[in-house]
Amino acid sequence: MSNVTIYTTPSCIYCKMAKDFFTKNNVSYKELNVAEDEKGREEMISKSHQLGVPVIDVDGEIFVGFDREGLARALKIQ
Repeated sequence: MSNVTIYTTPSCIYCKMAKDFFTKNNVSYKELNVAEDEKGREEMISKSHQLGVPVIDVDGEIFVGFDREGLARALKIQ
């Protein structure tokens, strides 16, 4: 099983879409709300070099935004 972390903000539509995609495909994930979690925000910026959300880390592979095809490939979802 992949190690998945998603960096989000409460008002982000694409964050919700990504989380719905994970739920639909039974993917466990850790969520960090970077609007409130300063350490999480710094971690996200360190990984992605930007402030936009969502940032999704799948086993060290970083996705900026909701890239359904890329995530499906990384997670081996048909």
